[in-house]
Amino acid sequence: MKSILFDLDDTILDFCSAEKEALSKTLLHLGIQPEKRIIKRYSEINLAQWKLLELGKLTQEEVKVRRYRLLFDEIGAVCCPNYATGYYEKLLARGHYFVDGAQLLLKTLSCDYPLYLVSNGSSDVQKSRIKSADISKYLSGIFISEEIGFEKPDIRFFDYCFSKIPNFIKGETLIVGDSLSSDIKGGKNAGITTVWFNPSDLSNLTDIIPDYEIKKLLDLLSLLKTI
Repeated sequence: MKSILFDLDDTILDFCSAEKEALSKTLLHLGIQPEKRIIKRYSEINLAQWKLLELGKLTQEEVKVRRYRLLFDEIGAVCCPNYATGYYEKLLARGHYFVDGAQLLLKTLSCDYPLYLVSNGSSDVQKSRIKSADISKYLSGIFISEEIGFEKPDIRFFDYCFSKIPNFIKGETLIVGDSLSSDIKGGKNAGITTVWFNPSDLSNLTDIIPDYEIKKLLDLLSLLKTI
């Protein structure tokens, strides 16, 4: 392998923890108690909207507002989805949590490989979190769907990334990510090696088969020696 692409959320940075904190503060600001059932339901609704985006049925802006509209409708809250979206994103952009082993992995691999981030997130939010985490020093490039105009797993997202990677060769490129439908499907469609990061040891009930699977990020170090 000569180039490694990393997903950002829940691969390098722990999005679930950041989301929970930002959402709780947003709900409190709106006068809604952030009960566990509400946090859980938001996460379910949010995930469903991002899946629709991957299928090309929603835009990113529609995802960001629609998840709040659906949640507020369910719980009977009279709140503005657009206002909630803006307030939430400002909180989400302020900090970060690392996935276990992420810092050490990036530092170690950056000595031998060009590393790239490939994210479907909001440009302003992701750039702020990347800056907060101070990981740009390990990266040769950052690709964010909102700036490119296409989202993973769209082949056009990957074609754009590949066009910006010096001396790019598909057979020498690998993607690591936690999403089968986004990272792994996209990588396979693009013709590069795929590594599914599966820390919760989830069962793969899809027809998307990754080339490799790891449960800890640092397991990638030993895996790379065998590929």
